[in-house]
Amino acid sequence: MILDYPAWVRITHFLNFLFLSLLLRSGLEILSAHPKLYWNDHCKPGSEWLSFDRRPYPKDELFTADDQEMAFPALLALPGNKHWDLGRHWHFAAVNGWIATGLAYVGLLFATGQWRRLLPASWSVFPEAWRVLVQYAHLRFPAQHASHNALQQLAYAGVVFLLAPLSIATGAAMSPAVAGRFPRYIRLFRGRQAARSIHFLCLLAYVAFTCGHLAMVAVHGFRPELALITLGQVADPDLDRALAVGLGGIAAVVAIHVLATRLSLHHPGWVQRAAEWVVDPVRRFILGRLASRQHYTRADLSEFLWVNGRPPRADDYLALARDGFRDYVLPVRGLVEQPLDLTLADLRAMPRQAQITLHNCIQGWSGVAEWAGVPLRELVRRCRPLPRAGYVVFWAFDEKSRSEPRPKAAGQYYGTIPMAMALQPQTLLAYDLNGQPLPREHGAPLRLRLETQYGFTMIKYIKSIEFVESFRTVGRGRGGWPEDNLGRSREASI
Repeated sequence: MILDYPAWVRITHFLNFLFLSLLLRSGLEILSAHPKLYWNDHCKPGSEWLSFDRRPYPKDELFTADDQEMAFPALLALPGNKHWDLGRHWHFAAVNGWIATGLAYVGLLFATGQWRRLLPASWSVFPEAWRVLVQYAHLRFPAQHASHNALQQLAYAGVVFLLAPLSIATGAAMSPAVAGRFPRYIRLFRGRQAARSIHFLCLLAYVAFTCGHLAMVAVHGFRPELALITLGQVADPDLDRALAVGLGGIAAVVAIHVLATRLSLHHPGWVQRAAEWVVDPVRRFILGRLASRQHYTRADLSEFLWVNGRPPRADDYLALARDGFRDYVLPVRGLVEQPLDLTLADLRAMPRQAQITLHNCIQGWSGVAEWAGVPLRELVRRCRPLPRAGYVVFWAFDEKSRSEPRPKAAGQYYGTIPMAMALQPQTLLAYDLNGQPLPREHGAPLRLRLETQYGFTMIKYIKSIEFVESFRTVGRGRGGWPEDNLGRSREASI
C-alpha cells in the first residue's frame, strides 16, 4: 500500500478545518457587535460599503453603537445571540491554534520536500491552470492523480502563502496596540477599517475555497478522494474505512462546535477564564509593553464620532452636570503619600497635553479625535504612589443598573490599569474633545485615554482615582466592570 500523503499533512489538514470553522463562526459573532464595514476610519453613518443592519440612524435622539448590535443565530455564529465578548475569546483561542498549525505545516512542508506539491516550478503553470479551468467550465474533468493539477496547485499555494498571511496581517492591523505603536503599519492597508474589510473578504475567500475544494472532491470521486485525505492511500484504497474516518472527523468537528456553543451560553464564566488562561499570556507577551506613538493631524479629524453607552443618571452626577461641573472634585486616594482633591480648575491649571489619535472601539468602529488634558504621569508625580502600588483604579459616576437598563447591568462602573501603563506618554486624563469641553456623551467631566487599548478601558465620567496593590481586590477581581459582568478580557490590546 502506497501512502502519498504523510500523516502530518492529514493531521494538519483536519486541524486547519477545525480552527478555520471556529474562526468563521466566532468572527461572525464579533461582526454582529457593529455589523457595518467601511473603507474609511471615520465610520460616519452612511459611509459603510456593507451593512447587515438596515435600521436608519436617527438624528433627533442619542443613538449609541450599542443600539447597532445584532443577534446572529447560534447556528451561524459562535456563540450567537449578542455574546460577542465570548466570541472574541473563541476567536483568539482559535487563532492561536490555527497559527501554530500553520507554522507546523509550513515547516514540515519545506523540511520534507512536500513544498513541490504546492509551489509551481515554472511560469507554464498559469496557462495550464487556465486550460484546466476551461475544462471544468465545460464540465470536462481532468484525470485526478496523486499530485495536484495546475489549477489546484495555484489555489492551494495562494491559500497557504498569500491568503493566510494576509489574514494575519489585517488581523494585526485591527489591534489598537499595533495601530498606536506603529501607525504607519495600518496605513499599508489604508487604515484600520480597510484592514477590517479586507479581513472580512479573506473570510469569504476561505468559504469560497472550501466550497471549491469540496466540489473538486465530489467531481473527482468522493470516496477515492476521501481515502487520500483521511488515510493517505493512493493504490488500492480502503474506501469503507476512509468513509468511516472522514465521517468521524466531521462528527468530531460538529461535536466541538456544539460543545463550544453550549459551554458559552450556559457557563460563560468558565469559558472566559479558560480562554484568558490560554490567550492572554500570548497577547501580553506580544503587545503588552507597546506605547502609543500616534500623531494624526487636524486634517485627519473625524466629522462624526460614535458614542458607546449613555451618560450616568446618578443624582450626584446630574447635579454636577446642571452647573457645568463647576463643583466637581476629583479625589485621589489609596496607596499614595499625598492624597489629592482636584477641581476641574485645578486640573486645567496643570500641564496640558493635546494629542490627535485613532479611537478604537472593541465593537469594531473607530474615529480620529483630538483629546486634551492632564498626562496621568503628572498626577502620579504629585500624589507619589507607595512602592507596593501596582494598579490604578478609576471609579465612574456611572451606576449601570440606571444608565443601561439591561440584563446583568448593575454595579458601579470601574476599570484598572497597571502602573506601567499609567506612566506611558499618551496616557491622559482628558477634559477637552476637539478643542471644546468634553461633552457628556463622551465622558464629561473627565475621562481616561489609553491609546493602545480598546475604548471600554478608557473610563468615562471619572468620579475618583484609587491606587491599589492588585486589581484582584477590586470588584469581582477581574480588572473592571466589563470584565466582571460582560466576560471581556482585561488584555484589550487586540
